[in-house]
Amino acid sequence: MIPVAKDKLTEDEKIELLRNLSAEFAKAKTYFPRSKKPLEVDMDGTWDKGAWQRLAQGDNVTARVGDQLKITHVSFEGAKLVLEINGGLKTGRHWYDHIETGMGNQTRPVSNGDYTPSTGTNIEINFHKPMENLTSAEVKRILLPLMDFDPKSAAKMYAETLPPEMRKAIQEKRATEGMDRDQVKLAMGNPYRKYRETKDGNDLEDWIYGQPPGKVTFVTFQGNKVIRVKEQYAGLGIQTSPQVNISPD
Repeated sequence: MIPVAKDKLTEDEKIELLRNLSAEFAKAKTYFPRSKKPLEVDMDGTWDKGAWQRLAQGDNVTARVGDQLKITHVSFEGAKLVLEINGGLKTGRHWYDHIETGMGNQTRPVSNGDYTPSTGTNIEINFHKPMENLTSAEVKRILLPLMDFDPKSAAKMYAETLPPEMRKAIQEKRATEGMDRDQVKLAMGNPYRKYRETKDGNDLEDWIYGQPPGKVTFVTFQGNKVIRVKEQYAGLGIQTSPQVNISPD
């Protein structure tokens, strides 16, 4: 098996792609079949229309022409940029759902039975060589034959309904206290990682953006509301003052 060459994108380029593609809305200009395996799109914006139509038979469709699409996850795989659309295609079940643990007759399922299926799809843009110097604007240009990224997208229209200070934060790509999860994703994209803990009886979740060396931002949720935003320059010996805590609504 030939190993996949690593992409050549800088961390800043990856952050720009994640911020400006994650949670972005568009309108479908063709059929999008459901597929767990990513559907290939060439870097020139072409795709195998016949294969997509065959996959879409039997109402196996994520979106039809004019339907709304949302990019829900972005990942980098060597020469390919993989985009999860409308949550991807997931059954909501896992390999361990049928397993029970315990002794004798006292057993219980490992899974809590919380299934969250989705009926989206996945596409990948094949650049045929390690990606470098790539921008979100270039990705949108490649995808233009398949989807229409309206300058006044659903995400932007939603942002216009928010209070001025929150709109300003989203425009500046930063999170503020009082935001919910969708608003944080709109401002900063998907986090680099998440961390959950229980503190003083409260369930907290940190969304972590960036990685050392450099600026790392910790966005702390209690429930669905941001209660704290803290920036730290990891590895540089500098730390900013955390923003003031507020109580969630």
